[in-house]
Amino acid sequence: MKNKIAFFVLFIFSASLWAQGIAESQSASGSTQSGTDNIPLKKVVILTSGLAYYEHSGNVSGNVSFSFPFKLEAVNDVLKTLVINDPVTANPSVVYQAENTLLQTLLSLKVDLTGNPNLADILSRLRGTEIEITTTANTFSGKVVSSDAEEFKITINTKEGLRIFSFDDIVTLKFLDSAVEQDLNRALDLIASSRNQMLRELLVNLPGSGRRNITISYVIPSPVWKVSYRLDLGAAKPVFQGWAIVDNDSDTDWNNIDLSLVAGRPSSFIQELYPPFYVWRPVQPLAIAGTAEAVTHDRSVQLSATPSADFMARSASPSVSSNALVVEETRMMSSNLEHTLSGGTIQTTDGGAAGDQFEFTIKNPVTLNRRMSAMFPLVEFEIDAKKTLLYNGRGRHPRLGAELTNTSKMKLPAGAITVYDKVYAGDALLDFWNENEKRLISFGEDLSVTANSRISNTRTISTVSISGGVMIVTHHNDNIRTYTFLNSGSAPKQLITEHSRIPNTELVSPQASETTSSLYRFNVTLPAERETTLTVTERQIISERLTLLPMRLESLLSYSTNQGIPANVRTALTRAVELRRAVDTAETNVRNIETQRNSLITEQDRIRRNLEAVGNQSTQGQEYLRRLTSLDRDIDSAATNLERAQNDVRTTRTAFENYLNNLRL
Repeated sequence: MKNKIAFFVLFIFSASLWAQGIAESQSASGSTQSGTDNIPLKKVVILTSGLAYYEHSGNVSGNVSFSFPFKLEAVNDVLKTLVINDPVTANPSVVYQAENTLLQTLLSLKVDLTGNPNLADILSRLRGTEIEITTTANTFSGKVVSSDAEEFKITINTKEGLRIFSFDDIVTLKFLDSAVEQDLNRALDLIASSRNQMLRELLVNLPGSGRRNITISYVIPSPVWKVSYRLDLGAAKPVFQGWAIVDNDSDTDWNNIDLSLVAGRPSSFIQELYPPFYVWRPVQPLAIAGTAEAVTHDRSVQLSATPSADFMARSASPSVSSNALVVEETRMMSSNLEHTLSGGTIQTTDGGAAGDQFEFTIKNPVTLNRRMSAMFPLVEFEIDAKKTLLYNGRGRHPRLGAELTNTSKMKLPAGAITVYDKVYAGDALLDFWNENEKRLISFGEDLSVTANSRISNTRTISTVSISGGVMIVTHHNDNIRTYTFLNSGSAPKQLITEHSRIPNTELVSPQASETTSSLYRFNVTLPAERETTLTVTERQIISERLTLLPMRLESLLSYSTNQGIPANVRTALTRAVELRRAVDTAETNVRNIETQRNSLITEQDRIRRNLEAVGNQSTQGQEYLRRLTSLDRDIDSAATNLERAQNDVRTTRTAFENYLNNLRL
């Protein structure tokens, strides 16, 4: 498009009548200060939960207002946590640009600058507006009829009639309607004040009189502070040292502030307080028209309107984690130690309780420019440390390690430990460390010691009881793990074996030196150039409840011959086997007689069919009659034998059942 076309580049996003709000607030206050010069930042507390507490304080006089810039993502937290402490002000106020009113305001003005319009678009939206056009030859006034962005022309209705002007010929263009001109300037001011989409300003108004000290504090998102430790095992007395790593990612320089670092895990969440919130309401029809609808009436129930999906999405509340780690309270103390890893003296932090968390306070004021990071001494003390090897049943070599006791009288946050033993020895990790608590760390492998393990199981019957036809067998399942260590070095070494506990078992041997929720620890001395074994036995007690009556003969026979079962029980089971075998024999006899009887009946049926075919008067028919008579006698005999065999089954089964039901061992 030709270079004389004016373009208005807009950044359309949510904002309020910010310029108007500031102007009204400033006119109402007699002594307005811009920025925060009179209440500089004095204190910062950084938490390990990703938040930081900022506190401004200073002496002011009269009516004052302060403007605080915040990143867009921090506004919700500021609105939720802002605290103003002014002993005089009874009605403070906080004014800020809302999220969605710039677009609404621009749409309400006579000049529509939404949607990044060019000059032709703006004039097209202002059809009927009176303007004045000055060309190189003359000046014309009239109302806008049309504006063509493709032809670069505008048509206005003058006193002399319609005139068409090319944008190339126009030197100046002026709106003759003062209201349109005012709205144009207002729209441009709003766009200019909202140019930075990532920042929002809060204007704090404190009307009052006289001189007084005020504080303004808030909580905003912040990088968590980190900690790194150093452990010198090569010193005559081992030394433990910690450093805090802090990042100032805010838009504020820290100038001689009080800096504190808090270790803990409080519950925290973001609530959408910054965007305007609209409540969903049902739409009811007008009551002046229409016919009454036929309805039925049920019993009374409590009903509520169902919000729309959009409203449900906007009004959903964030979830709050209940898995908050509560750090127990500790007393305030000061760490003044004379030993460091370098042999000099450093000034560490003061440590003390901060509610249910633990706070480290940097002793000297801190200066740190925005977007910069720094390290500060956190803790240093002579530590109770004992070198040891650690083996957890995995790998070929045990780990180099140390057993440490926290004698700093501080609760220390989790972090990495760099270990020195004359030279750099390795890195270790440390979880949250309570005061006076023992902790194991590992930082490498000892290649002079090899380790392996093997697993075996034994199962032993310990007790057997029989009552009412039920046998209860109690087994001892022993899970045995044998560890073998070969120390090929020239000096003996101490080793701690960490053995994972098997659920629902008891430790039989050896006695553990320490027990945790998931493992046993055993202290083992490894002589030089020798092999050492450690055998750990865990026992699981299992009880089996067996009903003897439906048990198969093979199973009864197996238990009656099991040498692990007491002799009196085996004798009783042997008698049960005999009775069960008699039952099985009787049942087999019944099945055999039934098979024989069924065969006779089948043969009888076949001969009857043959007799019907040849007739009973023929020679063959007479033979069939004789055979049928013989089969009838055999079938009757089989029926008598079957009844006798079934009685035998009932008799033997009754004897078997009575024996087991009355057996008590």
